[in-house]
Amino acid sequence: MKAGAVELGEVSSKVVAQRRGMNRGASIVDFILRLVAFAGTLGSAIAMGTTDETLPFFTQFIRFKAEYNDLPTFTFFVVANSVVSVYLILSLLLSIYHIVRTGSRSSRVVLIFFDTAMLALVTAGASAASAIVYLAHKGNVRANWFAICQQFNSFCERISGSLIGSFIAMVVIILLILLSAVSISRR
Repeated sequence: MKAGAVELGEVSSKVVAQRRGMNRGASIVDFILRLVAFAGTLGSAIAMGTTDETLPFFTQFIRFKAEYNDLPTFTFFVVANSVVSVYLILSLLLSIYHIVRTGSRSSRVVLIFFDTAMLALVTAGASAASAIVYLAHKGNVRANWFAICQQFNSFCERISGSLIGSFIAMVVIILLILLSAVSISRR
């Protein structure tokens, strides 16, 4: 046998170092994606939670007010995005752990499990809120739901904008799940 040849079943130290480098790179990307998803969910929760608009009616003393907590769907949206934001901050600790220790497998399985649960939560909140936003913009004549966005312009712009951050966070969480699955499968 030659001096440079590797026996069957053994892995050279170059291959092991290359895998560690790739896993460390995937862990750094995981950390960055978690920060992006955190920014999206926190921004969406803040934008929706601080949305309100008041319009005068006939006189100054009679006013119509629109707030996010007038509809339980928007309240669920804020709570769902807040829960996912807290989870993403806590999961940054595991992401840092994966940067330091690239060979950890069981913690990646735990992250996939919880990432999937948080994806379901943020999807439910964003989908429910987007249905109400659609009704606010278009209305539904058969149900006597009139489009309110002609009157409450600022309110509708803010609630529509908050959905964007939430949908971006959904895409990023999907990427996180795929990245963790690929990292586990390469070992």
